[in-house]
Amino acid sequence: MIKFIKQEDLSKNTGISELLDSVILGDCLYVLKKIPSETVDMVFFDPPYFLQLPRSKRLIRWYVKTVVDSPEEYWDLFDSWDEYDVFIARVLREIRRVMRRNATIWAIGTYHNIFRIGKIMQDLGFWILNDVIWFKINSMPNWLNVRFSNSTETLIWAVKDRGVKNYVYNHKIARSYSFEDFGSRIALNIWRIPIVRGRERLRDESGKKLHPTQKPEELLRRVIEVSTNEGDIVLDPMAGTGTTGVVAKRMNRRFIMIEKEKRYVDAILRRFGLETYSSNNLSKTSNNIDKSS
Repeated sequence: MIKFIKQEDLSKNTGISELLDSVILGDCLYVLKKIPSETVDMVFFDPPYFLQLPRSKRLIRWYVKTVVDSPEEYWDLFDSWDEYDVFIARVLREIRRVMRRNATIWAIGTYHNIFRIGKIMQDLGFWILNDVIWFKINSMPNWLNVRFSNSTETLIWAVKDRGVKNYVYNHKIARSYSFEDFGSRIALNIWRIPIVRGRERLRDESGKKLHPTQKPEELLRRVIEVSTNEGDIVLDPMAGTGTTGVVAKRMNRRFIMIEKEKRYVDAILRRFGLETYSSNNLSKTSNNIDKSS
């Protein structure tokens, strides 16, 4: 059964069993502090990119006559890199605390932020195992020809510290992701996966993308499949539209998802076939959802 929890219903005595298979509406820093130490097996960390693009500016792609709007999501806005770094460090510090001794973390980002995230992780004691390049085979071209088309994102795969040796790495599965040219004997750190498209892309009532950086299910399938076993606990502290939990449940993993945006929480609940937060405002009962309030 999927649980829906509000952050104000958590306490210092909340046990990990109460949080399993839950969608938690709340601020990640507040909620992370309520999760018991050393209880999760894997973390998928997809923080704001801090793109620093001009707000309310429309980029016209003249060649194909389409328009790209600059993102105006408040959660991607920071006053400075210093503010961003402090925020990321605070979250990562709590993530490291809740990770089991042999747990791993996947942090994802673009060239805008991933290098800073990597440094912060190293400063906090994380030991980086690999970077994995997500090659987006259908990414948006750079029609202005002023720079290379941005066709990749980088994932950092790490453990809590250098002494961790017995982390989960399903190497036979990892080898199956390699290019056909290399066969299945080598596990390459490049994954060719298209960005979200078609029916997988979640949209709002007006037909616009619901979330600007929705991750493809195939990406999360690989992350979860290669670094966890059935029954393991997967944490996503910035869950967005909930792809991590949806895929984890499908693969018989337990999950904890935290998201502060009500519209995204609604989207997550819909993906599980449940009543939304907005439609029932926690006042109705449901046979499928534990509202934990």
